[in-house]
This record gives sequence, structure tokens and C-alpha cells, in this order.
Amino acid sequence: MKLDKDFYMQDGITLAKDLLGKILVREIDGKRIMCRIVETEGYIGPIDKACHAYNNRRTNRTEVMFWCGGHAYIYLIYGMYHCLNIVANKKDKPEAVLIRAVEPLNELDLLRENRKIKSKALKDLTNGPGKLCKALHITKKLNGYDLVKGEHLYLLDNEEQLDIVEAKRVNIDYAEEYKDKLWRFYIKNNQFVSKK
Repeated sequence: MKLDKDFYMQDGITLAKDLLGKILVREIDGKRIMCRIVETEGYIGPIDKACHAYNNRRTNRTEVMFWCGGHAYIYLIYGMYHCLNIVANKKDKPEAVLIRAVEPLNELDLLRENRKIKSKALKDLTNGPGKLCKALHITKKLNGYDLVKGEHLYLLDNEEQLDIVEAKRVNIDYAEEYKDKLWRFYIKNNQFVSKK
């Protein structure tokens, strides 16, 4: 069952935990790629020095973060890698969850074709935010995409018991005291997690 708008109307940290185990679906050219979310990071705009919308900074880039929960916030890092974030909470509360890693459940050949990597290791396909976006062909064209009403990118519910690890977020040394927040969450012992 598709996740409804109410699911996304919670703070970014709670949503980051609740997204673990859910199924990310990407429909491309009639094919339905399904992946289980295994690693996330929460970002809380107004107070979080690691967040693009820290201090409620509203720019063309961060505008989508101010929309109501349930939209895709996609940006480019290092000029070459896209990152998929899920907007959380109510309108004008800029919070989001970075999807750091997913476990592919089908269409492995298509994912390999999209990634164009030499590695035969399945985990290398989607064990990082840039990798999963390339594998699932998620680009800035989907920035602002409605995950509740949309048909090309959305999430399905998936109830399961999970052993969740809480850890520090990755590559945010500039965020002062916020670099030490345990706002990264992943499924324990899952081989697709980007960084243990």
C-alpha cells in the first residue's frame, strides 16, 4: 500500500527511522523497480547546522524543503551526484530525510545498466546516496515530485521488525555540535548500508 500524506507529517528524525524497511518504487519505461530503504539521515532545518535550510534559509535550492511532507527534495553534490531526500513535516517547517542506501529487490540488470560499474558485487549498486540515484535514474528533474500522488517515484508501506542502529551522520564536519547528533539510522547487518 502506498504511503499517504499523513505518514510524512512528522519531524525529520522520526521520519528517518520510520522510512527504514519501506519500499522505494521507481517506474521507468514501464518497468517497476523496487528497493527496500536500509539507511537514512534526518535533517531539521531551523536548528540543524548540517541542513541546507539551517536558520530557515529559503533559497531556490531549498524551497522544496519548505513544502509539506511527502515531496522529493533532490540536489547535486560535487557537481555530479544526485541525492534523494524526502521532505518531512508540515508546510514551512524545513525538514527532510536523506535516503543513503537501499536494497534492490528486482530489476537488477536494469540497475547495473544504469550504474555502468565493473563490480559484480550486488551491494555496490545502491550502497550510497549518489549510487542509488544513478541506479534508479533519479535526477533533479524529479525535484519537488509528489510522492503521494505521483506514479514515477513513490513509497510503499512494509511492516517488519527491524534492528535499527543510530549513528552520526556522514561528511558534515562543518556542522559544529550537530555533527555529533545520532541522526543517521540503518538496519543492523544489512550489506547495503553505505558506512557501518
